[in-house]
Amino acid sequence: MNPTIQDVARLANVSIATVSRVLNDQPGYSEKTKQKVLKTIEELGYQPNAIARGLVNRKTSTIGVLFPSVSGLLSAEILHGIEAKAHEHGNSVIVCNTAENREKTIKYLQVLQEKRVDGLIFVSEAVTDEYYEIFSRMDIPVVLVSTESYHHPLPYVKVDDRHAAYAATRHLIEEGHTNIGMMAGDPDDLIAGWPRIEGYRLAMREAGLSLDDSLIEPCESFQYKDGKSGFTSLMNRHSELTAIFAASDELAIGAISAAYNKSIHIPDDVSIVGYDNLLLAEMSVPPLTTIAQPFQRMGSRAVQMMVDLINGEDAESAILPHELVIRDSVKRR
Repeated sequence: MNPTIQDVARLANVSIATVSRVLNDQPGYSEKTKQKVLKTIEELGYQPNAIARGLVNRKTSTIGVLFPSVSGLLSAEILHGIEAKAHEHGNSVIVCNTAENREKTIKYLQVLQEKRVDGLIFVSEAVTDEYYEIFSRMDIPVVLVSTESYHHPLPYVKVDDRHAAYAATRHLIEEGHTNIGMMAGDPDDLIAGWPRIEGYRLAMREAGLSLDDSLIEPCESFQYKDGKSGFTSLMNRHSELTAIFAASDELAIGAISAAYNKSIHIPDDVSIVGYDNLLLAEMSVPPLTTIAQPFQRMGSRAVQMMVDLINGEDAESAILPHELVIRDSVKRR
């Protein structure tokens, strides 16, 4: 049976209130009493309950993190950065997989409120008015990662998707390609869909290349299966394409798979640039040229912003730098 605070108080011959004050670093006892309580805690192996301790100091040293999916490599990279920085500051992390489902998201927010988390990190999903109302009722700091809100004043950390997509398309142009298509996300997605489309369009426009809407294949998601179907659809419309910018690595690798099934050689027939620099990009055949997002740094920076906010300090939104990682999926024309 686990020792309790009552056991500590009895063996140290002090009151439960004194043990509580020692645990929460509050005044009202001598140094001798403090050392006696701490020695008793060590001898018993007592682990104070975070929720109970939070009732006193109004902190539980826990941070809630909501992901639209915890199975992807992108989420794993961000979570690695979050956990490392959180533990550095003595915080624990509660991870929730929302599956981009409204009911699940609301339920998890209720659970995190009951757990009395000190703050929330909200990843890769749009903040609806309904979610923001719940954030406001929880009255704790909220930091966004790989997303931002145009309607609600929430700090965020991300890359400039428009600029990064421009860099990807520009690389293809600089390699001599003029017939360039794009496999995109949802154009109505203002977080990652539309900005990446705009970056592609800007690079094409600057180079004086065709901007026909049929060159853009909007996909239902950024996942592998949509890359396979999207590549087939795009190439059926434009068999003359020599290059494609895919708005995620999974889309790009799905395209490479579809190309293999059609005996289209990458990069000899069609060059491809991805977006994210997931581990998959280096593992693909051929290894994928892509835009790297600093996911671990994004997670780490979000936690530092969260800690600053919890401590009553300011936390400004941050745009972190992207990087073009050149591998073997692009051939010079």
